[in-house]
Amino acid sequence: MELIELYIQEVTRRLPEKKRDDIALELQSTIEDMLCEDYTEQDVKEVLIKLGDPVTLASGYRDRPMHLIGPRYYDVYISLLKMILPIAAVLSLISLIGDGTFVDLSENTVMEVILIIIGKGIAGIIGTAIQVFFWLTLLFAVLERTDNSKDHSPLTKGFKRWTPGDLKQISNISKKKTIPKVEIFGGLLGIAIFAALYFNASSLLGVYESSKDGLTFVTPSFNQEVLNTYWLLIFCIIILGVCLAIYKLLAGQWTLKLAWFHTFYQLFTTIAFIIIISNPHLLTDDFLAYTTKIFSTGEWKDSIYWGLILLVIFFAAFDTYQGFRKAKIR
Repeated sequence: MELIELYIQEVTRRLPEKKRDDIALELQSTIEDMLCEDYTEQDVKEVLIKLGDPVTLASGYRDRPMHLIGPRYYDVYISLLKMILPIAAVLSLISLIGDGTFVDLSENTVMEVILIIIGKGIAGIIGTAIQVFFWLTLLFAVLERTDNSKDHSPLTKGFKRWTPGDLKQISNISKKKTIPKVEIFGGLLGIAIFAALYFNASSLLGVYESSKDGLTFVTPSFNQEVLNTYWLLIFCIIILGVCLAIYKLLAGQWTLKLAWFHTFYQLFTTIAFIIIISNPHLLTDDFLAYTTKIFSTGEWKDSIYWGLILLVIFFAAFDTYQGFRKAKIR
């Protein structure tokens, strides 16, 4: 009897106080049901062995898991890490260029310039990787502890063994409906490059002329102050794009819900693009003056404007159609 009390004590002391009494009674009843009437100490040991380690048993009773990220989300977590880390590295390098890393390096030797660039690049990539790892791990740790769809009871489904009958609950996914990870990676990479170029447009996008020293940045194409006024709109696009990529990764296939989410994202980004490109002060005066020298007429601006809008609408509509078409495949 002492072994039973010690075992129950080892389990319940790891649980919240308000649950200890109820779980102690449940365990006591379970153990007594597993024992015969004239049980011996050896019988008690065999029953306790079947119940397993008190630490493991206690973890099943807890509302929150003891692990940081459990097997339910671990594969998705690792997949996202593999996707986001290289994207973050590219984003870090683009931002490094936009911050003027290569400015005022002319007085150094070639080797010194190379070492400075490599050093700043590695430092930026490491810092970005740490940030990605921290926030992604925090996100999945919170998700692990707020997901109430799992049964943690160790005496019921929590320790239920897998059987071939469980395969009947899994639907067969057509290859035409599956979403390849390359597509998700490409989407995240596109978002990262877009964000880096957008918020560093005045340093990266513009007119370049060839010279003896290579390409020289003449004038920026876009007014950065105007672009920055739409920061909230761009931030929403980035968040929605990342959420869509995660949704695709979790779903693994096209569904009607995913297709509708994808449609909303396409509609939102298209409207945002039209709003931004319609700003009359989007292009800098120097860029307009430079292009006027090349094009004798100013009609090119209107032609490109309407051409870009029609092109964006066409690709958004086509992409939306493809989403619904794949979702309806059986």
